[in-house]
Amino acid sequence: QVQLVESGGGLVQAGGSLRLSCAASGTMLSINGMGWFRQAPGKQRELVATITSSGSTTYVDSVKGRFTISRDNAKNTVYLQMNSLKPEDTAVYYCWVLVVRNYWGQGTQVTVSS
Repeated sequence: QVQLVESGGGLVQAGGSLRLSCAASGTMLSINGMGWFRQAPGKQRELVATITSSGSTTYVDSVKGRFTISRDNAKNTVYLQMNSLKPEDTAVYYCWVLVVRNYWGQGTQVTVSS
């Protein structure tokens, strides 16, 4: 069973930055995909960014140029550097990893004030 521990959420003013981290443990298998999703109140969960084990990345259009996803394979950890944050980035951010099947973190709140 894979456990995911997220950290780094919080309250920030528009234009500010936050860095999310998610550490995976409990598996000896290689972690394929890692990434972040988010869910704002009243909205569906949406993909924010993903990264493969080889470092290929994808981003939702709304965060391109502002967010950067990275991973440390030795530590089984994925990061999301969020710059130039906007109020519309406010959401609960969920870590995601793919190890045979999908696993989700408990979520961390990101609130961007205007």
